[in-house]
Amino acid sequence: MTREIVHTAGAPKAIGPYSQAIKTEQFLFCSGQTPLEPESGVMAEGDIGELTRRVLNNLKAVVEAGGSSFSKVVKTTVFLVDMNDFAAMNAVYAEFFPENPPARSTIQVAGLPRGARVEIELIAQL
Repeated sequence: MTREIVHTAGAPKAIGPYSQAIKTEQFLFCSGQTPLEPESGVMAEGDIGELTRRVLNNLKAVVEAGGSSFSKVVKTTVFLVDMNDFAAMNAVYAEFFPENPPARSTIQVAGLPRGARVEIELIAQL
């Protein structure tokens, strides 16, 4: 099995010892993205809807750099610091997956890197 590292300037640089994504023959495994601005690496500001949009735009850049698209996403995992943010996150999430959405898990966590309120990871077909 081949294993190729995917990197794009359209998403924030990794803030630790991991890759933005790993591409195999059939799948693209994307690391979790938080609402960091790609250009500056600074945490975006705004409500949970705006933060979710930043996260999904970061992921979209990684997915496209890996040769896939959001229409081929098969699984996502959403991490929220506060489950009270679920409805607002879900409304923005639905904009990115309007038809045939992927399987998804949503988990409340005690904390996320750099104080993020939301993080999303995903797996896409190629």
